[in-house]
Amino acid sequence: MALSATRPETALSSMTGFARVEGAQGGYAWTWEARSVNGKSLDLRCRLASGFEALEPAARAETANRFKRGNITLGLSVSRNESAPRLRLNRELLEELLAVVTELQPDAPPRVEMLLSVRGVVEPVEEEAGEEKAACAAAIEAGLAAVIGQLAAARAEEGARLAVVLADHLVRIEGLIEAAERTAAAQPEAMRARLREQLAELLGALPALSEERLAQEAALLIARADVREELDRLRAHVTQARDLLSNGGAVGRRLDFLCQEFNREANTLCSKSADVELTRIGLELKAVIEQFREQVQNIE
Repeated sequence: MALSATRPETALSSMTGFARVEGAQGGYAWTWEARSVNGKSLDLRCRLASGFEALEPAARAETANRFKRGNITLGLSVSRNESAPRLRLNRELLEELLAVVTELQPDAPPRVEMLLSVRGVVEPVEEEAGEEKAACAAAIEAGLAAVIGQLAAARAEEGARLAVVLADHLVRIEGLIEAAERTAAAQPEAMRARLREQLAELLGALPALSEERLAQEAALLIARADVREELDRLRAHVTQARDLLSNGGAVGRRLDFLCQEFNREANTLCSKSADVELTRIGLELKAVIEQFREQVQNIE
């Protein structure tokens, strides 16, 4: 039977989820269970009931059609309704047993219950009409499509919740970038004043440096501590992250790479900082980026 079409790449999806579908057809009852956790790529493990291994290719095709990443475990259990089994009497075996008992004990007639208790004399009859088996197989395969669909829905619901959390982290990152920019703007004058104080302490009574020389030294220090490029790149990363969250689809790898870029700029910001407040902002920025990265690990 035809399975579902490819899902639209519009929603953000998590890699974690669970789905369960139960059904019954004729004398059979079956249960599909699907579990999904984080994974670097798509990995499916099938645990199918004995006799239904032929469904594995369909399971793999449907899973690949719906998902791009995640470690997925798909299980099928099937039970047969044995409430009223039909029995068959093996007359040939019964006659052989009767002949043997009569030969061994000609004067003692054999007890019927003893003969019937011998294994193989009475057997359950497995009657499975072709139409019934076909209907059962079709129902179980339809259940496969249903459980995969429910798993996709569960992952999408979790993805929607993650999108809200990630968007909040980006707002916090953006706020810290603005705070860093305000603090960094005051760095040049603060560094110039600190340089004057340090020179005064070192030189003591020696003639003070000229304003020109002092300006040159201050300019070198300020250039080394200039964080405008890092702040501009951080803003660009925020914009790109928002675009990815808005576009949806399988963007987990790209967001993970973007987290590395966020971290690189935050580290450089801290290393260039010549101000206690800017360093504090940089460390807080790194903490929020790490929180963002942790959530990104769940994105497909």
